[in-house]
Amino acid sequence: MREEVQREVPAIRLEGITKRFGNVTANDHVSLHVDHGQILSILGENGSGKTTLMNMISGIYFPDEGQIFVDGREVVIRSPKDAFRYKIGMIHQHFKLVDVFSAAENIILGLEEKGKYNIKQYTQRIRELCEQYGFDLDPSRKVYEMSVSEKQTVEIIKALYRGADILILDEPTAVLTPQETEKLFDILRRMRDDGKAIIIITHKLHEVLSLSDRVSVLCKGKYAGTVNTGETNEAELTEMMVGKKVSLNIERSKVKDSKPRLMVTGLSCCDPEGTKILKDITFTANSGEILGIAGIAGSGQRELLEAIAGLQEVEGEITYIQPKTGEKENLRGKTPLQIRDLGVRLSFVPEDRLGMGMVGNMDLVDNVMLRSYSKGKSAFLDRSDSRELTDKLIRELEIVTPSVATPVRRLSGGNVQKVLVGREIAAAPTVLMAAYPVRGLDINASFTIYRLLNQQKENGTAVIFVGEDLDVLLALSDRIMVISSGRISGIVDARSASKEEIGLLMTRNVKEKEEGGEEQ
Repeated sequence: MREEVQREVPAIRLEGITKRFGNVTANDHVSLHVDHGQILSILGENGSGKTTLMNMISGIYFPDEGQIFVDGREVVIRSPKDAFRYKIGMIHQHFKLVDVFSAAENIILGLEEKGKYNIKQYTQRIRELCEQYGFDLDPSRKVYEMSVSEKQTVEIIKALYRGADILILDEPTAVLTPQETEKLFDILRRMRDDGKAIIIITHKLHEVLSLSDRVSVLCKGKYAGTVNTGETNEAELTEMMVGKKVSLNIERSKVKDSKPRLMVTGLSCCDPEGTKILKDITFTANSGEILGIAGIAGSGQRELLEAIAGLQEVEGEITYIQPKTGEKENLRGKTPLQIRDLGVRLSFVPEDRLGMGMVGNMDLVDNVMLRSYSKGKSAFLDRSDSRELTDKLIRELEIVTPSVATPVRRLSGGNVQKVLVGREIAAAPTVLMAAYPVRGLDINASFTIYRLLNQQKENGTAVIFVGEDLDVLLALSDRIMVISSGRISGIVDARSASKEEIGLLMTRNVKEKEEGGEEQ
């Protein structure tokens, strides 16, 4: 047992915190606390107010009601600068770094230091922090040369450099490999043992149970309770989050009557600067199967799906095999509209759901109609079918919206994702490509999406699923293809592969010319 580093009063205590946005109450009289030398996880469904609550602690929002106490003293936090004054630092999911600056320059950016600018002195202090907590970072390295985990390290050290004793991390493992996640957890445990108070927002229940000391749960903006991690389990935490019992089993059905549906051979593509993103990708997606795709963020997963959907110029062959006739069609060089006119039904759920998948200022019905508006036979749009489909999606996927006429930009991220995934599946695709379809979704919504993907598989659809949670990839997929640095580093049977095996393939440096070839 570790010896907890605690003081007589909590590091931070919230009393009756309330925050409203117009008629919506994001936080409703929330009270909770975290002690020094402790890791507290914050759980809750999408739209339950987790990030809003943390943004009030870090000075981004100001509460309408309630009190914040730091080390027993009531404080007023009106800006991030105020938060740093009270030794509070937040590491956001989307990093706030200057790419062309070095790690050291980013860490000291904005600090009011006395005397002359001395980069050697700052670098020495950064190296001391790295040594103290076990970070692996070159202070002179430019941010644009860094991996995601290295950028995250810069953000954490930036907060520590400013003297933070209370650290808030929003989805810190979202794009990390298992090895990087475990390394981060080791560092957080050292920081906890050094007396730091750490708050983590995460949707991954297994991480909550392995890392935190206590878990506070929010349900529909209200405080649902706090439990000791060692005295709870995933089922109990999920029930607290959603207010009812939820099945957490991903039922993977057996592959039946599987046939090749999409064959990719020697696929390569470049970014606008001419740098190769994908290099000689070859694989087959079969009907009635879920092919999972794993890889570190930026390894080419998104570009691969965009290439198949006709959004990227590529070299190589993309062959679609018609379900009924067996006729083959080469999709390379065709536009998304031409691909659809061929009778090829590819449904693509992009990473950037509002930027690529939907139109934020349009309401739910119009966004659902985006799939079919061009089929109209007159100058006037018939919204009746799309209205019925939208009502069905709202019922079946439990989409929270004031009405079908609400612009999608006003919905929470999780509800936007439900609309997008539901619309794509409703198009009855023969190939369904889903890029991070549960990113940012709560556990209940995520399992709804998993069930929908399984239903498509059982209907004979070839499902290509790009995911970031390896536990889910292993439980949901039939095969997993791992991409590393734009190349396939391995294709494994998801029923027999381990998380560690996939993590090693994600970080493996694939040679420019491999011997033998890959499994297809």
